[in-house]
Amino acid sequence: PKKKANAAVLIGAYAVSNKRDTTWTLTDDRTNTASKRSCTLPVLTVVILYILMFSLPQAVQSGFVNFDTFKVEEYEHYERVENGDMNWIIPGKLLAFSSPQQRSRVDNGYPLHAPEAFFPFFRQHRVTDVVRLNKKLYDARRFESAGFTHHDLFFLDGSTPSDLIVRRFLHVCESAPGAVAVHCKAGLGRTGTLIGCYLMKHFLFTAAEAMAWMRICRPGSVIGPQQNFLLSKQQSLWVQGDIRKQQLQRRDDTSTNQNHRPEPMSRLLNAVDDLSISNGLHKSYSYDEVRVYVYVMSFISFSTL
Repeated sequence: PKKKANAAVLIGAYAVSNKRDTTWTLTDDRTNTASKRSCTLPVLTVVILYILMFSLPQAVQSGFVNFDTFKVEEYEHYERVENGDMNWIIPGKLLAFSSPQQRSRVDNGYPLHAPEAFFPFFRQHRVTDVVRLNKKLYDARRFESAGFTHHDLFFLDGSTPSDLIVRRFLHVCESAPGAVAVHCKAGLGRTGTLIGCYLMKHFLFTAAEAMAWMRICRPGSVIGPQQNFLLSKQQSLWVQGDIRKQQLQRRDDTSTNQNHRPEPMSRLLNAVDDLSISNGLHKSYSYDEVRVYVYVMSFISFSTL
């Protein structure tokens, strides 16, 4: 079953990468006919594969992956523990990695890295902020002295974040001028949970799609109760995302209007003209509008003396 599941994922990924129909059925080896009842893959595996196939098109549409330019060698290099154990979830924006240590060493055959080991990669890929979710295993000032902004948003291993932590994390990501590198101890559970919140808010991923995409990028992401947590936050994060888009749209519209407005004095004179036209006697004005009119007329009268 594991080999068949892997084969199904690869076939589905190929279909998505070539923009082909991703609707497919699983067939029984013995009869070679479609049969849900006699399917040799467990039902749960079929459900997981189904979700994976929907997360890939969403990721492609969001610009997270381009199969023509994806560098397999680079991905395989940096995902290795000895090379940093790092994976891009949103290329150029959110990087998941395991926690740095106070000093680089090998512990029972497991390579551990000091903060300085990450500096070259971070600078090359414009990482500006580092978010730590686990207990302190290194001095944050080592990142800060190197020019990175460091944030601590601790919550217990295997648990779910508070609403305050979610809001602070989203604010960090939305405010950072460059990419954000996020880690807990292993860079899987807590890291994946908060990155999943960002995917749902900003790219309208479903919770299932977010978890599926993160597990494609970084296997093992999001564990135990964190899965139900993401499901419970899906609707509210979609709403928050819509509100933010509307706010940004209004801000852009305001900026555009300001760029096309006349000079301040011209605006004042235009306001006076609007108030002085003949049909102005039939209009009703607020107290504030009358005060502006009186002020402008006084200013013009004084300037002509």
